[in-house]
Amino acid sequence: MTTIFLQNTIEDLRFEDLPPSWNSFDLETFSKSKKLWDYQQKAVENAIKVLWEYFEDFVDYQAGESLGKSQERKQRFSQWYEDNGLDEDLSIKLDKRKRNIYNLLTAYYPQENGKIPYTHLINRMCFWMATGSGKSLVILKLIQVLKALIERGEIPPWDILILTHRDDLIQQFKKLVEEFNYATKGIYIRLKELKEYPEVKRQQTLFREEEITVFYYRSDNLSDEQKEKIVDFRNYDNDGEWYIFLDEAHKGDKEESKRQHIYSILSRNGFLFNSSATFIDDRDVLTCAYEFNLSSFINAGYGKHIAILEQETKAFRDDEDYSGEEKQKIVLKSLILLTYVKSFYEDITKFQKELYHNPLLLALVNSVNTKDADLKLFFRELERVGKGDVEQEVFNSALEELWEELKQEPEFMFEDGKRVKIDETSFKNITKKSVLNYVYNSQAIGEIEVLVRPSNRKELAFKLKVSDKPFALIKIGDISSWLKDEFAGYEVNERFEDESYFESLNREDSTINILLGSRSFYEGWDSNRPNVINYINIGIGEDARKFILQSVGRGVRVEPIKDKRKRLPSLYNAKEISEDLFNRIKDRVPPLETLFIFGTNRNALKNVIKDLQDERKRGGEAQQLSLFINYKGQNHLLVPTYKQAEQPIFKGREGAKFELSKIDFEILNKFIEFIPDDRVFLMRYDTEPVKTRLLRDRLSNQGNFRFSERSFKNIDLLAQRIFEYFALTAEEFKELKEVKEEIRHFKNIKVYLKDINEFQKKIDKVKDYPNQVKELQEQYGEIPQEEYTERAKTLRDEEDFESDHKKIKIKYIANHYYIPLILSLDEKVDYIKHIIKTPSEVRFVNDLEDYLTKADNNFKEFDWWTFSKLDESLDEVYIPYYNSKVNKICNFYPDFIFWLTKGNAYFIVFVDPKGTEYTSAYRKIDGYKKLFEENGKERVFNHNGFKVRIKLLLRPEDISEASAEYRQYWFDDIGKMLEELR
Repeated sequence: MTTIFLQNTIEDLRFEDLPPSWNSFDLETFSKSKKLWDYQQKAVENAIKVLWEYFEDFVDYQAGESLGKSQERKQRFSQWYEDNGLDEDLSIKLDKRKRNIYNLLTAYYPQENGKIPYTHLINRMCFWMATGSGKSLVILKLIQVLKALIERGEIPPWDILILTHRDDLIQQFKKLVEEFNYATKGIYIRLKELKEYPEVKRQQTLFREEEITVFYYRSDNLSDEQKEKIVDFRNYDNDGEWYIFLDEAHKGDKEESKRQHIYSILSRNGFLFNSSATFIDDRDVLTCAYEFNLSSFINAGYGKHIAILEQETKAFRDDEDYSGEEKQKIVLKSLILLTYVKSFYEDITKFQKELYHNPLLLALVNSVNTKDADLKLFFRELERVGKGDVEQEVFNSALEELWEELKQEPEFMFEDGKRVKIDETSFKNITKKSVLNYVYNSQAIGEIEVLVRPSNRKELAFKLKVSDKPFALIKIGDISSWLKDEFAGYEVNERFEDESYFESLNREDSTINILLGSRSFYEGWDSNRPNVINYINIGIGEDARKFILQSVGRGVRVEPIKDKRKRLPSLYNAKEISEDLFNRIKDRVPPLETLFIFGTNRNALKNVIKDLQDERKRGGEAQQLSLFINYKGQNHLLVPTYKQAEQPIFKGREGAKFELSKIDFEILNKFIEFIPDDRVFLMRYDTEPVKTRLLRDRLSNQGNFRFSERSFKNIDLLAQRIFEYFALTAEEFKELKEVKEEIRHFKNIKVYLKDINEFQKKIDKVKDYPNQVKELQEQYGEIPQEEYTERAKTLRDEEDFESDHKKIKIKYIANHYYIPLILSLDEKVDYIKHIIKTPSEVRFVNDLEDYLTKADNNFKEFDWWTFSKLDESLDEVYIPYYNSKVNKICNFYPDFIFWLTKGNAYFIVFVDPKGTEYTSAYRKIDGYKKLFEENGKERVFNHNGFKVRIKLLLRPEDISEASAEYRQYWFDDIGKMLEELR
């Protein structure tokens, strides 16, 4: 199974461990109304880490040297992939029968044995992110990062090109850039069409320092020939020195394959960034730096649940003979479901008006203008319901058929075990009058009135004559034929409002509850409102599947509170809403946080489900396993919690020091002396007068500085970091609490295997080891000694598992917090996540097991003890500290935690056996000392009759190299570790 190799590998590199020039970015801020969500920031972080791996030896760009340097860099990057375990052949096979592609590739790349080695295309990364997840914000933030890295001399100053496949996407991007420019200091992005490239390059010296030019073009208009709109890429080749961003640029026609090669050729000596919601090429999956596809998007709480219903809409098929009653029931079911959701929305707005969105029904059709087009048939049934042309028996039948499915609680897509929950009483209380009220904005039945705007020939709105509020909107390419044919004899009234109904759909005062149209309008449309989607004859052909994936992706957006785009439970868990509000509305929100989907027929639905599930599995998406808490012998397991300190770090007890080289310190002194007017600092670094005074004062006595070999290479970066330093506030100890969800990685073991049955059986077998031993012991003397001995030989407290020649061990360790413990014998294991695989950690566990076999081991001196592995990516047990290397408050996640008691003495011991570099360890020890020591002695915390001490012990490669000041925090064997507790 193809795995997301690049992301799995690069995440082992901590962002904070990068050099200062590579990690000193504001990754959250975008504009006054937008910020990057945590997953978007993670995507940018991963991209920066990949760029650092690729450019780490870059010193200064010199024209003429770049081509050879590029090949050398690609060779080294390819070797990095191999060193980290990639053994797949990604070479491109050449086919002389496809002459145009063969000639194109061989003109730019050397061939070996009829292939183009993938080394020549390794300079790329991909972002596999769901539609609606904000890929464009990630792209713009990366452009900002590229500009900063160029200015700092870390990467070459190549030109930037953005390629996407539609004009409306280009227009959206322009609006986003305008918003970004308005709110962002220090950078101004000038967008220029690629055709303007020669002229822009001639005028380059005329631009302001903070400006960066970004070129753009339609990806499907890039070719190897020149026409009116189609351009020959060779006219803009630039020696292949481009940073190219592709935004869904793989969409298109049969020429797509050739264009993909053109994008690679244009960036062959630069770097390629490819963003998409769907990837089909193994190379894209393997080089994916960040995956947040539709499955991840929903599971992380950012999107609505997806429920694909078995109810059929095939009565609208041309080749099916269905009565008008069947067509009406299809429409009724979607109206009933919309009414159900809207009734819950009404309840919620009674608590707080601005919560959630006004639910909307989408009807997406295949045909619009033919005689019996899908759209016309659907509209006619809407009209019949509005006029009251619905038999009570038909309405009851539609309600009951829908309830028969919903009461079975269908499973949500992507979310194993989670199901649709419908309130039976609320559902069965829905009447025809309810539908009129909630959907048609009316208290009574009535004739349809058509509303048009003379200036807009693409939309038609509808209301009942007995109501003053429009309830439905048709959005198509041209309404002329509809007005002439379909609405002859209807009352048609012109409206002269400036804003179109479609563009105002997201406004709070929009009364439109149904949106009908073809697939064309839906691309590029953003809204939280869809809760019901009807696909009419769209989900049948192969070409429609990508559209369904995209439209579902756009329909899942959710925003319970303005600018809080996560489902309610996720917001509550993140403490972004109050407990009071959560408890008041939590039972009313599930319908609003669900997207219900009706398809054309069962086969079409199966195809949709298959595509969505394929997307989930693509790239080897993990199956998740949960291990088991080991309750035997465990007492109250305590961990420290923290609160924000009241004063900044430089004022605190033993104030944290800013780290820089002596040369940088001298340059900084001269820089400050050179600028006597503090207003220059206020403008340039967006700081405050008090901080500039602080800087001048602290420079004079050197009290807040620690000299090291660390160099910033850039005075602007250094000054900015110092001003940030004066504003930093650390955390301080708050209290001890019992472990609940703070250690949770063992519930999220991810396994990238097609079949995990064998693996699961071995886990269950090891987990059951003590029960098997107990059962056998109870039979001692009751069964023959020979049988007892033979059965005892079969009992094992560990099992081996192997896949792809990489072995892991599944162990039962009696005193571990959860069972079993999983260790890898190969650090490069890539089919399982959140286990012990770092060699130093594996060695520590093995040493611990060996020590426990000794008759005189010191653990026997304690009343009880337990330990647990900690996972920095999922667990919330840590020690906060000031990391002067990156000028941030960081969290130190030790690899293990031990709990031990003797009488009323309670020890919490953090153990980190990694051979970390000493300076990094000293910073972490300093953080520990500020929290858990006072005047050089351990603090003692009283908790439920226990005297609690918290210790930190690290195990270096060579303890003799540790500084004398810190040597008490190091240990080199388990026995000495326990000696520290005496």
